Amino acid sequence: MSAPGIEIKLTLNGELILAHVWQEDRLLDFLRYERGLTGTKEGCGEGECGACTVLLDGVPVNSCINPAWQARDRSVETVEAVPEGELTSLLESGATQCGACTPGVVMTGWWVRRNRDLVDTHDLRELMAGNLCRCTGYDGIIEGLEAWLEAAQSDDQDSGGGV
Repeated sequence: MSAPGIEIKLTLNGELILAHVWQEDRLLDFLRYERGLTGTKEGCGEGECGACTVLLDGVPVNSCINPAWQARDRSVETVEAVPEGELTSLLESGATQCGACTPGVVMTGWWVRRNRDLVDTHDLRELMAGNLCRCTGYDGIIEGLEAWLEAAQSDDQDSGGGV
């Protein structure tokens, strides 16, 4: 007998998994309650604040408004996939205070880091516009992201590679 719901196969933080979801399940709830990945936060539940940002096939999406079944045969990355050492610049700049927006900021920043050519055509504040923060006034976040990108570029040049 098969499990109820919709069967989905996806790559979650680099691991191929098979799961069953209901049509109405949000990706956010699947990640938090079915997979135990509680780093992804719910802020507004309406796709406005960015606290729930994850990468779907490498692109930032609001997991609170995306059905879990849309992850079928796709790749999902959550904040748990970002190596802890990558976050030093954000921590040192004061980009994190209450922590509500931090996972979304990290995931959007991770996307920008992997697509650094975006900063040639877009302002960093513009790229981060989908992430709302009530605490920092954004200066600490932008300073931390700029330092993160600079450090990543230096690391890539030292190792002769990219992300």
